[in-house]
Amino acid sequence: MTTTNKTKWVITSAWPYVNAIPHLGTMIGSVLSADIFARYLRLKGDEVVFVSGSDSHGTPVAVAAKQQNVAVEELATRNHEITKNLFKEWKISYDNYTITHNPTHIRFVQEFYLDVQKNGYILEKEIESLYCEKDNLFLPDRFVEGICPHCGFEDARGDQCDNCQKLLTPLELKKPRCVICDNTPEIRKTKHWYLDFPKLQDRLKKLIEDNKIIPQNARQMCLNSIAEGLPERAITRDLEWGIPAPFKGADDKTIYVWFEAVLGYVSAVKEWADKIINQPEKFDYFWKDDNTKTVYFIGKDNIIFHLIVFPGLLIAYNDDKTEKEKLVLPYNVSSTEFLMYENDKFSKSRGVGIWIDEALELAPLDYWRFNLIYNRPEKSDTSFLWSEFANNIKTLNDVIGNFIHRILTFLNKQFKSTIPNRIRFDDLDKEFVTRLKSIGNLVGELLDNFELRRALREIVNFGRDGNVYLNNKAPWHLIKKDKNVAGHVFNLCAQAVYALAILLAPFIPDTSVKILDYLNIPEKLNQLSWNSINENALKQGHKIKVPMPIFQKLEISELKEELSRIRKNKEKQGVKNLVSYEEFKKLDIRVALVEKVEKVPKADKLYKLSVDLGTEKRTLVAGLAEHYKADELIGKKIVILTNLEPRKLRGILSQGMLLAAVEGDKVSILTPDKDLPSGAKVE
Repeated sequence: MTTTNKTKWVITSAWPYVNAIPHLGTMIGSVLSADIFARYLRLKGDEVVFVSGSDSHGTPVAVAAKQQNVAVEELATRNHEITKNLFKEWKISYDNYTITHNPTHIRFVQEFYLDVQKNGYILEKEIESLYCEKDNLFLPDRFVEGICPHCGFEDARGDQCDNCQKLLTPLELKKPRCVICDNTPEIRKTKHWYLDFPKLQDRLKKLIEDNKIIPQNARQMCLNSIAEGLPERAITRDLEWGIPAPFKGADDKTIYVWFEAVLGYVSAVKEWADKIINQPEKFDYFWKDDNTKTVYFIGKDNIIFHLIVFPGLLIAYNDDKTEKEKLVLPYNVSSTEFLMYENDKFSKSRGVGIWIDEALELAPLDYWRFNLIYNRPEKSDTSFLWSEFANNIKTLNDVIGNFIHRILTFLNKQFKSTIPNRIRFDDLDKEFVTRLKSIGNLVGELLDNFELRRALREIVNFGRDGNVYLNNKAPWHLIKKDKNVAGHVFNLCAQAVYALAILLAPFIPDTSVKILDYLNIPEKLNQLSWNSINENALKQGHKIKVPMPIFQKLEISELKEELSRIRKNKEKQGVKNLVSYEEFKKLDIRVALVEKVEKVPKADKLYKLSVDLGTEKRTLVAGLAEHYKADELIGKKIVILTNLEPRKLRGILSQGMLLAAVEGDKVSILTPDKDLPSGAKVE
């Protein structure tokens, strides 16, 4: 096996349940934070495998399937594909985003637990459990809710209280109720297999105490739990949907979702090595090397499972292994507090919050990525506020967007889009260059310490420093006396623009690509290095392109109206998903000729199309700008749905909808294969 001096990382984000589409809280709690850290490490040149997946097993998914009256596997598979595609749209750079209901994971989990049993950490016990007579099943922990015995929270689950974070069992709950029918369950006897945590707690305590990277709040929570004494925890459940338990006599049992989903961090790398890159040896290369650093990005409600349950499983598995066979223990568990919505808890049933599919319809992706990290709830719960969202994007535009546009526009007008020469440095220049040379290390150090929010704010501060330097030097005045002196200033400012492109790359990659394109940098973003930030990144004489404004102002009132419209449409779609033949015949689908294509202001993805239907002309607004150049559409015959109610998009009335095929990132508009006249009806 080849050796390398690069640091090796396994980066993971918590597995979202497939019972529903993730919301903004899920995105910032784990997924987006992990993506930013992984992108940063790649820019540093480290070796990174970034994995996660959909948590398809367990009670939340089973309950959702029962409530929707669909087969649980069908629901899980469908929602997994939706979530996977949405994460692609959010530019989450997973090496493998998988699902727990896959052969690699199922086989790995079963073999893992047989090893743990062989090592003497699994007990078999007959216990009393809650049984719902009406639904005719033993109730797994998340099928039970009730009053927390520790804090009195009325909606505690059978495995954990979300209010005080205590781990629970269903029998500990006061006034338990079945989540399916709301009836009070009865107590019956059943057999289960348990992990012997009391055997592991001393080693877990040492692991947590010795790890200085773990956040203090997470460390203290776990040490408090260990001090109270870790109980034996049931590995199996009386639930049909899940991974069949491999133990002898456990034919009707499945593995508790939290005891198998965390193992997905391991199996997802195995699946990546075996099936995606076809290099099976890479699994051991990452997971069985003490020098590999594994990092888990999670929300605070998952701390116990990632710092006690998961490490406990790894320790129990490693017990009889040689040093070369052991799975590496966690380097860090980076947890966030909760994101609220306008000071309220996210709730799909009450329509409180924003879901990640809705967000992409409301504003450009990088606006969401920037805002979520800029207000990342690292130390305490924070709330998404519309007013704050507008202010944050205004800051992004005023501080960074305007600085970049001023520099590149001036270079275009006064220096023929060419980087001018530098001459002599005064004290202001030296101070600015010192800041420029140190910003990469400063932001990098914050990211190395998992302070993502501070890192992004430091980048914004660097943008402010650039504006201050530019205003103090006032090259628009200097150029009247000496063009070379003004050029010197703009040379240094152009280096700062390049620095911003690299610094922002982990956070808002689309914006970085746009800046690099304006700078006419031939390399792709993934070919550039974090260490390329310096005062000589752009050479004298380098030609840049004509720039356009990078960001636009948001009208919050319009976004709120649009969100309301999206919700209403979703409600309508939820009422009836099937279309009969008679209903299909009501659709007026016709051939149209594209006569004119214009970019829509403040919307990078949208085109305004003027089309000819033979007997009339119409305007359409379509999200094609990422997939087609304007001249590729002009003169093309397309297929459009004409009898839709007109809808305003970005202030433009769209009078129909063009039809296109979509597969992942690929979009292909539908066109007739023969030359039909404009207005021809599609039947």
